[in-house]
Order: sequence, then C-alpha cells, then structure tokens
Amino acid sequence: QVQVVESGGGMVQAGGSLRLSCTASGLTFDEHFMGWFRQDPGKEREGVSCISYSGDITYYVDSVKGRFTISRDNAKNTLYLQMNSLKPEDTAMYYCAAARRRYYALRLNLDDYVYWGQGTQVTVSS
Repeated sequence: QVQVVESGGGMVQAGGSLRLSCTASGLTFDEHFMGWFRQDPGKEREGVSCISYSGDITYYVDSVKGRFTISRDNAKNTLYLQMNSLKPEDTAMYYCAAARRRYYALRLNLDDYVYWGQGTQVTVSS
C-alpha cells in the first residue's frame, strides 16, 4: 500500500521561508516523477513543481520560479520543496504526489499523478 506523507507547513510572514518534506512508502521511489501541487479553498488544485526520477530534470510554474526549489533524496524516499521569498498568494494547502511508475510526468498534469498525500497547510501573512 502506497503512503505519501507531507510535513513542514506552517505560518510565516511575507518574505520568509519554509521547507516542505514528503516521504513516500510502498513504491519504488526512484521510478516515479514526483510533484508538488497546491490548492486554495474555492480554487482548483494547481501544479507547482515536479522532478524527474533521478532529480536531474525539474520544472516550475512561472509564479514560483526563482523562489522555490524542488529536490529529492532517493535513498530516503523523500521529496523536498524549499520555498523562499514567500508571498501571501502562496498561501494554500500543499500536496505531494507521485506520478505513474516510469511515466514522464513533466507537465504537472493532475491526471498523471496517482498517489497523493493529505496535504500540509502553508499560510503567508502580509
């Protein structure tokens, strides 16, 4: 049974930083693209960033480029999202997800991601 668990969310002032972590079990971690998504109440879930099997390829949506950094440690089955220069508009529930096994999921298409965590809340105050 696959389990995906996020941690590291919290409240921070604008300009601050947070580091999200995500641990996945029950799957061969390095055979899955991994992604971070976020959702604000009343809005659709949107992709934030994703990373390839070995971590050599990353993708970011324009709104977080230069501020967020995605990384992974395959030895620990763990995904990270370093978030710097946070803005109030970054406030959302952040979700970690694993794509289909051996599927090239660089487009952050929600349908390509099949294993999801419960989310961790990030709140940025102005």
